[in-house]
Formats: sequence, C-alpha cells, structure tokens
Amino acid sequence: MSGTATRRLSSMTKEQWKELLVKNAIYIVIFMIIMFIIISEPSFLSANVFRNILTQSAVRLILAFGVGGIIILQGTDLSLGRSVGFAAVITGSLLQRADYASRFYPDMPALPLVVPLLIACAVSAFFSAINGWVVAKFKIHPFLATLGMMITLYGVLSIYFASGAPGPQPIGGFDTRYTDFVIGSTLGIPNLVIYAAIISVIVWVLWNKTTFGKNLYAVGGNPEAAKVSGVNVSKTIILVYVMAGILYGIGGYLEAARIGSANNGTGYGYELDAIAACVVGGISFSGGIGKVSGAVAGVLMFTVISYGMTFIGMDQYFQYIIKGVIIVAAVALDAKKYIKKT
Repeated sequence: MSGTATRRLSSMTKEQWKELLVKNAIYIVIFMIIMFIIISEPSFLSANVFRNILTQSAVRLILAFGVGGIIILQGTDLSLGRSVGFAAVITGSLLQRADYASRFYPDMPALPLVVPLLIACAVSAFFSAINGWVVAKFKIHPFLATLGMMITLYGVLSIYFASGAPGPQPIGGFDTRYTDFVIGSTLGIPNLVIYAAIISVIVWVLWNKTTFGKNLYAVGGNPEAAKVSGVNVSKTIILVYVMAGILYGIGGYLEAARIGSANNGTGYGYELDAIAACVVGGISFSGGIGKVSGAVAGVLMFTVISYGMTFIGMDQYFQYIIKGVIIVAAVALDAKKYIKKT
C-alpha cells in the first residue's frame, strides 16, 4: 500500500469507516467464509480444485450474463432454470449414441453438433421473447410474467420429455463427439472455460461497445428519459430477453453434457444461483448498473463458496442457510445504496 493510500485511510472519520465497511460488508463476509474453508481444509488450495471451480463456474457465468441484462433493466427472470432444462433435454434427445438402447428418437441419424445447439437456442429465445413482449407491451412486472412462463415451460418440457420412445426416463448415452466437445480440454484448458471466456468477451462488447448496450443501460436507468431520447424501449426490452434466451440455450446445451444426462428436473433452481451471483457482483436491481466483470466475480465467489462448503463436508442444509443469508444481505445492501443515492 502506498504512503498516500495509508495517509488517506488514517485520516478517514468514524462515519467514513462505517460507510466503507457497510459498502463492502458482503465481500468481507464471503472472504471470511473462504478463509474458514481454507483453514478447515488446506488442500482446498490446489490446482485441481481451482480447475474444478472454473469448470463449474462456466455454465453459471453464461446464465448469469443472460439474467444480468434483464436485471440491468430492473427486471428478473424466474423461468431461467426451466428454459435451461428444456434446452438440455432437447439437446440430449438429439445427440444420443446410435447404439444406445433407450434412444429418444430410435431411427434418427447422427446430427451435426451445431444443429441441436441452434434448435435449443431458438426454443429458449422464443419463450424468452414472449417474456419480453409481455413485459414491454402489457407492462406486467417481470416477476409475475416470468413466474407464469416458468410454470408453462415446465409443463411443455415435461410433455416433450415424456414423448420419447422409451417414455419419461432420464436421457443419457450421449454421442462421444458431443461430450468430448463440451467436457474435453484444449491445450490443458477445459473447453467449458474456453467457451465461457469467449462468451464473456462477446457480452462485454455488446454491453459496452454497441448501440444495443447503450440502450440497455439507458432503459434500465430511466425508461422515460430513454424514450424521450429516441430509444425504442419496447424493442430494447424484447431484445434483451431474446439475448438471455440464447444464452440459456447455450447453457442448457453445455449443461447436459457436463452432468451426463438430462430430465425434466434439469435446471431447477438455476435461476436463483444466477440472480444471486449477479447481485453479489454488483448488478443492481435499481437498474442501469452492472458490469461483465461484476458478473464474473459474483459467479466465481458463489462457486468457490458452494464448492468449498461441499469440499469440507458441510451439511447441505447449512449450505442453503449460508447462501440464503448472503443473497438477502446482498440485496439489502444494494437497496441501501440505492436509497442513499435517491
């Protein structure tokens, strides 16, 4: 720490210290949890654990980018998990081995890997576009609009899942081309990490270097002012939801291969982890605030905590409590900062 920084800290008043601690309280708590994990199990600090954390973070990050854009619009998306599950089931049903006994489509020839990806993205984007249209045109709160879509999607997903030749049973036996493409490595780097990095760059460019990104932050910050400035608010909202749907489709495509199977329960609860990671990473529900780097940091922090608590053998129920407290604290601190600004 430089001399200037040291003098600045020493000259801070009690109120300034209090404000600094409140502003960074959630990060302090997360740091303390991580230190507790490391002290409890020093082997947590290993290259293999780091690799596993990055791999587990990959799909979560892609999903966080999807819902992160919607949060910047002062919205949310409760249908994320079911959309991911639908994409995973579609992908799995189309990419099974020819010699697998319980094929979803017994007579289907081997498809190029990109075809199921495009179908999964198209289906997810379609349902997300409906969300965006309902929110933009009918001014329905995103919570209610996406809650209804979450229930609807589960019904549609379950009907499709039960329609396969073997009936409603987990979809497995994936084509090795598919699993190698997703969970393989390139130059020692997990493919999932590479895909997440590529998408991170694309999202950063979209959010920061395009008219779409400028409109996203303008509408999220103040929809009325954006409209007066000539921004097509409805179009922007729908496009953000469509983009989210495409990312959910990619996430579902990757997730099916990562976990090795898919069923109508795949993706359940994923929306909570994605939303929580975004909020912890500084993407604010107050609208117009959020960075790609924040989403990355939030996802990594949550993955480290989740993986670490499992690593030291902590009871799953305690894990739920800790994650829940972190989520509530993050939202409360975000609201406190917003109220103070206004």
